[in-house]
Amino acid sequence: MKTKREKNTKPVDKLFYERELWGKGYRFVAGVDEVGRGPLAGPVVAACVIFPEDINLPGLDDSKKLTPPKREEFYRKIRDCSLEYGIGIIREKEIDKLNILRASLKAMHKAVSGLKNRPDFLLIDGNQKIPELAIPQLPVVKGDSLSLSCAAASIIAKVERDRMMRNLHRKYPRFCFDQNKGYSSKKHLEALEEFGPCRIHRRSFKSVMECLVKQERLKID
Repeated sequence: MKTKREKNTKPVDKLFYERELWGKGYRFVAGVDEVGRGPLAGPVVAACVIFPEDINLPGLDDSKKLTPPKREEFYRKIRDCSLEYGIGIIREKEIDKLNILRASLKAMHKAVSGLKNRPDFLLIDGNQKIPELAIPQLPVVKGDSLSLSCAAASIIAKVERDRMMRNLHRKYPRFCFDQNKGYSSKKHLEALEEFGPCRIHRRSFKSVMECLVKQERLKID
Protein backbone atom coordinates (compact mmCIF):
# COMPACT_ATOMS: atom_id res chain seq x y z
CA MET A 1 0.00 0.00 0.00
CA LYS A 2 1.38 3.43 -1.00
CA THR A 3 1.83 6.09 1.63
CA LYS A 4 0.43 9.60 1.22
CA ARG A 5 3.92 10.91 0.49
CA GLU A 6 4.50 8.30 -2.23
CA LYS A 7 1.23 9.28 -3.88
CA ASN A 8 2.15 12.95 -3.83
CA THR A 9 5.57 12.32 -5.37
CA LYS A 10 4.23 10.46 -8.40
CA PRO A 11 5.87 11.96 -11.52
CA VAL A 12 3.70 14.43 -13.43
CA ASP A 13 3.03 13.64 -17.09
CA LYS A 14 4.15 16.98 -18.51
CA LEU A 15 2.74 16.12 -21.93
CA PHE A 16 -0.75 15.29 -20.66
CA TYR A 17 -2.36 18.48 -22.00
CA GLU A 18 -0.42 18.38 -25.25
CA ARG A 19 -1.31 14.74 -25.95
CA GLU A 20 -4.98 15.43 -25.24
CA LEU A 21 -4.96 18.24 -27.77
CA TRP A 22 -2.89 16.39 -30.37
CA GLY A 23 -5.36 13.55 -30.06
CA LYS A 24 -8.19 15.96 -30.87
CA GLY A 25 -6.48 17.04 -34.07
CA TYR A 26 -4.69 20.18 -32.90
CA ARG A 27 -1.32 19.97 -34.63
CA PHE A 28 0.45 23.11 -33.43
CA VAL A 29 -0.05 23.31 -29.65
CA ALA A 30 1.85 26.20 -28.07
CA GLY A 31 2.80 26.78 -24.45
CA VAL A 32 2.93 30.41 -23.28
CA ASP A 33 4.48 31.90 -20.14
CA GLU A 34 6.00 35.15 -18.92
CA VAL A 35 8.63 36.29 -16.43
CA GLY A 36 9.24 39.62 -14.75
CA ARG A 37 5.97 40.60 -13.11
CA GLY A 38 7.50 41.29 -9.71
CA PRO A 39 10.73 43.26 -10.35
CA LEU A 40 11.03 46.98 -9.69
CA ALA A 41 13.01 47.47 -12.90
CA GLY A 42 13.31 46.12 -16.41
CA PRO A 43 10.87 44.59 -18.87
CA VAL A 44 8.35 41.80 -18.64
CA VAL A 45 9.21 39.05 -21.13
CA ALA A 46 6.94 36.34 -22.50
CA ALA A 47 7.68 33.33 -24.68
CA CYS A 48 5.66 30.91 -26.76
CA VAL A 49 6.95 27.42 -27.69
CA ILE A 50 5.56 24.81 -30.10
CA PHE A 51 6.93 21.27 -29.81
CA PRO A 52 6.65 18.38 -32.25
CA GLU A 53 4.65 15.35 -31.08
CA ASP A 54 7.82 13.26 -30.71
CA ILE A 55 9.47 15.71 -28.31
CA ASN A 56 11.70 14.14 -25.66
CA LEU A 57 13.46 16.42 -23.19
CA PRO A 58 13.92 14.57 -19.86
CA GLY A 59 14.40 16.86 -16.88
CA LEU A 60 12.83 19.93 -18.47
CA ASP A 61 10.82 21.76 -15.79
CA ASP A 62 9.58 25.13 -14.61
CA SER A 63 12.46 27.62 -14.93
CA LYS A 64 12.24 28.47 -11.20
CA LYS A 65 13.14 24.88 -10.33
CA LEU A 66 16.30 24.83 -12.44
CA THR A 67 19.76 26.25 -11.80
CA PRO A 68 21.05 28.98 -14.16
CA PRO A 69 23.39 26.53 -15.96
CA LYS A 70 20.51 24.06 -16.43
CA ARG A 71 18.29 26.83 -17.79
CA GLU A 72 20.97 27.77 -20.31
CA GLU A 73 21.35 24.12 -21.31
CA PHE A 74 17.61 23.66 -21.85
CA TYR A 75 17.37 27.03 -23.58
CA ARG A 76 19.66 25.70 -26.31
CA LYS A 77 17.87 22.35 -26.47
CA ILE A 78 14.42 23.98 -26.71
CA ARG A 79 15.56 26.21 -29.56
CA ASP A 80 16.94 23.15 -31.38
CA CYS A 81 13.99 20.82 -30.71
CA SER A 82 10.99 23.14 -31.03
CA LEU A 83 9.06 23.62 -34.24
CA GLU A 84 9.03 27.31 -33.46
CA TYR A 85 9.28 29.78 -30.60
CA GLY A 86 8.43 33.45 -30.17
CA ILE A 87 9.33 36.17 -27.68
CA GLY A 88 7.37 39.23 -26.56
CA ILE A 89 8.87 42.14 -24.60
CA ILE A 90 7.09 45.03 -22.88
CA ARG A 91 9.33 47.76 -21.50
CA GLU A 92 9.00 49.56 -18.20
CA LYS A 93 7.34 52.72 -19.56
CA GLU A 94 4.55 50.69 -21.10
CA ILE A 95 4.24 48.64 -17.90
CA ASP A 96 3.66 51.89 -16.02
CA LYS A 97 1.08 52.94 -18.59
CA LEU A 98 -0.84 49.65 -18.74
CA ASN A 99 -0.27 48.07 -15.27
CA ILE A 100 1.71 44.86 -14.86
CA LEU A 101 -1.13 42.41 -15.51
CA ARG A 102 -2.14 43.98 -18.80
CA ALA A 103 1.52 44.38 -19.76
CA SER A 104 2.13 40.67 -19.10
CA LEU A 105 -0.83 39.66 -21.25
CA LYS A 106 0.34 42.01 -24.00
CA ALA A 107 3.82 40.46 -23.89
CA MET A 108 2.21 37.03 -24.31
CA HIS A 109 0.15 38.36 -27.24
CA LYS A 110 3.35 39.64 -28.89
CA ALA A 111 5.11 36.31 -28.35
CA VAL A 112 2.29 34.42 -30.08
CA SER A 113 1.80 37.00 -32.83
CA GLY A 114 5.52 36.91 -33.63
CA LEU A 115 5.40 33.27 -34.74
CA LYS A 116 5.61 32.56 -38.46
CA ASN A 117 3.01 29.80 -38.19
CA ARG A 118 -0.23 30.41 -36.30
CA PRO A 119 -0.76 27.94 -33.41
CA ASP A 120 -3.91 25.81 -33.36
CA PHE A 121 -4.22 25.96 -29.57
CA LEU A 122 -2.59 27.80 -26.66
CA LEU A 123 -1.76 26.46 -23.20
CA ILE A 124 -1.23 29.49 -20.98
CA ASP A 125 0.47 29.42 -17.61
CA GLY A 126 -1.88 31.13 -15.14
CA ASN A 127 -5.59 31.70 -14.82
CA GLN A 128 -6.32 34.14 -17.65
CA LYS A 129 -6.68 33.95 -21.40
CA ILE A 130 -4.86 36.36 -23.68
CA PRO A 131 -7.30 39.08 -24.77
CA GLU A 132 -7.95 39.91 -28.41
CA LEU A 133 -6.40 36.70 -29.69
CA ALA A 134 -8.73 34.52 -31.77
CA ILE A 135 -7.04 31.20 -31.02
CA PRO A 136 -8.50 28.48 -28.73
CA GLN A 137 -6.87 28.87 -25.31
CA LEU A 138 -6.69 27.00 -22.01
CA PRO A 139 -5.25 28.75 -18.93
CA VAL A 140 -3.48 26.22 -16.68
CA VAL A 141 -2.67 27.24 -13.10
CA LYS A 142 0.95 26.19 -12.42
CA GLY A 143 1.15 25.33 -16.10
CA ASP A 144 4.94 25.72 -16.08
CA SER A 145 5.04 22.68 -13.76
CA LEU A 146 2.30 20.69 -15.53
CA SER A 147 2.91 21.31 -19.24
CA LEU A 148 6.18 20.74 -21.06
CA SER A 149 5.36 23.50 -23.54
CA CYS A 150 4.67 26.03 -20.78
CA ALA A 151 7.82 24.95 -18.92
CA ALA A 152 9.82 25.50 -22.10
CA ALA A 153 8.25 28.93 -22.56
CA SER A 154 9.18 29.84 -18.97
CA ILE A 155 12.81 28.88 -19.63
CA ILE A 156 13.07 30.82 -22.89
CA ALA A 157 11.51 33.90 -21.28
CA LYS A 158 13.66 33.64 -18.13
CA VAL A 159 16.96 33.24 -19.99
CA GLU A 160 16.14 36.07 -22.39
CA ARG A 161 15.19 38.43 -19.57
CA ASP A 162 18.19 37.52 -17.40
CA ARG A 163 20.50 38.28 -20.32
CA MET A 164 18.82 41.63 -20.82
CA MET A 165 19.25 42.51 -17.13
CA ARG A 166 22.93 41.53 -17.19
CA ASN A 167 23.43 43.86 -20.15
CA LEU A 168 21.57 46.65 -18.35
CA HIS A 169 23.81 46.14 -15.33
CA ARG A 170 26.73 47.44 -17.42
CA LYS A 171 24.85 50.71 -17.88
CA TYR A 172 23.52 50.94 -14.31
CA PRO A 173 26.08 49.01 -12.17
CA ARG A 174 25.11 50.63 -8.86
CA PHE A 175 21.82 48.67 -8.81
CA CYS A 176 23.45 45.20 -9.22
CA PHE A 177 20.97 44.13 -11.91
CA ASP A 178 23.31 41.27 -12.85
CA GLN A 179 22.54 39.69 -9.48
CA ASN A 180 18.99 40.74 -8.58
CA LYS A 181 17.57 40.99 -12.16
CA GLY A 182 15.55 44.01 -11.04
CA TYR A 183 13.92 42.35 -8.02
CA SER A 184 13.90 44.14 -4.66
CA SER A 185 17.04 42.76 -3.03
CA LYS A 186 18.63 44.58 -0.11
CA LYS A 187 21.40 46.08 -2.28
CA HIS A 188 18.90 47.14 -4.91
CA LEU A 189 16.68 48.91 -2.37
CA GLU A 190 19.68 50.58 -0.74
CA ALA A 191 20.88 51.88 -4.12
CA LEU A 192 17.39 53.05 -4.97
CA GLU A 193 17.23 54.95 -1.69
CA GLU A 194 20.69 56.52 -2.20
CA PHE A 195 20.65 57.35 -5.91
CA GLY A 196 16.98 57.37 -6.85
CA PRO A 197 15.48 55.43 -9.77
CA CYS A 198 17.20 55.06 -13.13
CA ARG A 199 15.57 55.02 -16.56
CA ILE A 200 14.47 51.37 -16.41
CA HIS A 201 12.76 51.50 -13.02
CA ARG A 202 8.99 51.03 -12.99
CA ARG A 203 7.59 54.29 -11.68
CA SER A 204 4.19 52.77 -10.89
CA PHE A 205 5.64 50.24 -8.43
CA LYS A 206 5.32 51.12 -4.75
CA SER A 207 9.01 51.18 -3.71
CA VAL A 208 10.00 53.27 -6.73
CA MET A 209 7.02 55.59 -6.31
CA GLU A 210 7.86 56.16 -2.64
CA CYS A 211 11.43 56.98 -3.60
CA LEU A 212 10.24 59.54 -6.17
CA VAL A 213 7.89 61.14 -3.63
CA LYS A 214 10.75 61.39 -1.13
CA GLN A 215 13.00 63.06 -3.72
CA GLU A 216 10.31 65.62 -4.50
CA ARG A 217 9.88 66.41 -0.82
CA LEU A 218 13.63 66.96 -0.43
CA LYS A 219 13.57 69.39 -3.36
CA ILE A 220 10.74 71.34 -1.76
CA ASP A 221 12.46 71.41 1.63
